[in-house]
This record gives sequence, C-alpha cells and structure tokens, in this order.
Amino acid sequence: MKTIRKQIIKTLLSPLFLFSCISVAQTQITPYRPGITTEGVTYFLPKTQLHIILRADKETYLPGEYATFARRFLGIENVGTKKTEKWTLRSVEVIPFGSADKSKSYTIALNHKTSAPLVSLAPDGRLLGINTKVAPLPPLEKGTITQIQKPRNNAHRFKTQEVIRAGNLTAKAETTAQEIYDIRENRTLLAKGQADFNPKDGEQLRLMLARLDEQEEALTSLFIGTTNKEAYSFVFEYIPQKEVVREELFRFSKHLGLLETDDLAGNPIYISIEDKRTLPTEEAPRKKKKEEEDLRYCNPSSALVKIFTSERTLYEESIPIAQFGRIEHLGGVLFNKKFNTRVTLSPITGSIENIDLEQLDK
Repeated sequence: MKTIRKQIIKTLLSPLFLFSCISVAQTQITPYRPGITTEGVTYFLPKTQLHIILRADKETYLPGEYATFARRFLGIENVGTKKTEKWTLRSVEVIPFGSADKSKSYTIALNHKTSAPLVSLAPDGRLLGINTKVAPLPPLEKGTITQIQKPRNNAHRFKTQEVIRAGNLTAKAETTAQEIYDIRENRTLLAKGQADFNPKDGEQLRLMLARLDEQEEALTSLFIGTTNKEAYSFVFEYIPQKEVVREELFRFSKHLGLLETDDLAGNPIYISIEDKRTLPTEEAPRKKKKEEEDLRYCNPSSALVKIFTSERTLYEESIPIAQFGRIEHLGGVLFNKKFNTRVTLSPITGSIENIDLEQLDK
C-alpha cells in the first residue's frame, strides 16, 4: 500500500527570499524576448502558490509481553494483544507564497539619460522593490515529527531474578503479577508508617513512594502494553491554475495516516478554489508606446480556498491569487530625475504594497 508520508515530510527547496540589489538606469520596460534586450535587468512577476501544512497525531500501541495474562493474574479486562496505530487529523493550515512566473517576464532597460533606480530582486528573479530596502521574509515551515508521549520506563530492568529464572511464560507472568501485588502492599505499609524500614522524613518518604510507583508502572506495562504519541506536520505545495470544485488533495486513514489519492484505504480530503472576481473594471487599453515605458505589476483577484472532508471543513479563507488577476502598468514618468519614487511589491502576488513619490528639487 503506497503512502506519501515519506514523500511529503521533506526538506523544502533552498530559501526563496534572499535578496539582491542591482542598480540600473530604467526608462523602458518591455516583455522579455531573448536577443531583443542586450542591456538591462530582466525580472519576473510571481505566481501564487499554497504551502499546505497538515497537522496530525499518531498514537502507537505496543502490547505487553504478558498481555494474554492480564485478566487472569491482574484482573484487567480488554487488554490489546496486537500492535495498533491510530492517526488523528488535527488541523490544516494554508500559507500563500510566491515563485517566479516565467511567463510574466519583463526587462528594465538601461538608459544613462535618466536616474538609476535601485532594483531589489529575489534569487528567482521576482521584482520586490525599486529604490527601497526589502526585508527578507521568514522561511516556510518544514515537515516535522515531535514526540508527545514516550514510555518512560524500561520494564525489563525491574524484573526480579525469580521472573528471569521462571521456566515458561505463564510462570514469568504469574511471578511478575505477584511482584506487583507486593509493591502495592509495601506502598500501603509505608503510607501507614508500618513498614520494616520507615523513612527519616517526608522527603525520603516521597522518594520511596515515587520509586515504588515507577516499579509498578513498569511491571504493569508488561501486561497492559505501552503507548507512544507523536505529532506530525506534513507540508507540500499546490499551485492554483484555475477554479476547482472538490479536487482530491490526498486521502487520510485513521490507521495509516496520509495516503495517495488513489489509495482507497483512506477517506478523501478535497480542495475547492473559487475566484471571487474582485478586480475592478479594466480601463481602456493604452497606446503601445506608452505601455512599453510602464512598470508591470499584478492586480490579483481574491479566491475562496476551502479544504474539507465529507464531514467537516478543515480550512476556509479568502486569498489573493496572482493567476486570477491581471497585469497593470505603472507610469514610467515616475522614474526620472524629477522624482525619487520608492515602490514595494508583494513577493506573493506582485501587487504594489507601497508607493512613495518624492519630487526632487530642480
């Protein structure tokens, strides 16, 4: 049975948001075509991706060595005799991030007659800012496994010589059970002050009782077994290309955890993406010559992203998506010797996050 647990608990690609700054003189911005632009800086606008984090807990039960004797010697009912795994899906989180859209490529051409703006680019070529410093963004979360509960005691180190020398499993289990009853009796005598060796003070009594508790817990685990609990974070990427309705992301099983979409051992988890069409009405097209002097940016449209099962909704939020938006133009007249224009673009959508225009003295 195929699972994707190993595939999606992985190290992500190297950080996307280390920045470099390049000083160029910009007067003309044209769609990039190899061989057309010989001098200048080519940049990309981003496409929006979804960094999906699925958080789940795994509980592993290991039966005790004497599990089949739990009822007979200790009176404990319904003790498991087989190893089991139980998975619980806790939550789903979605973090949008950007990567270079190679189909949205433009070039800032050199012209020494105008001012030379400082252009900030991400390593993959996304335009992040002009004439302004751009702070690095925090890295995306990676897949992790965290121990929640681990058996504290090694029961074998508490086995007495009588248990070890016992001839068969039944005798070992019976001798161990008698040892557990002796521990309980000694605890009662200590608490009443009737033990052969009484503690000197309250602190020594506490330590002695704690030691007896530890021994009883360890030996009892030989009958009732142990439970190990781990918290998992699975991470993977999804690129919205179009609106989707009930597209299967993966499957999840309470016995096997995260599974491939074609593994029918799990129940499907779906994603739906609905473009809310939040863009304003598009203005009349400008003349081509004017367009070639403009800075390109993206005006994204918001989309409702929903991740759910047949029984409950795991995630539902509105997220700006560059792929559902359109490319706009920022007047090239803003970048000349008369103005000091500072522009910050979103690394996720390519939209203008901030623009600051300062007119320079003549």
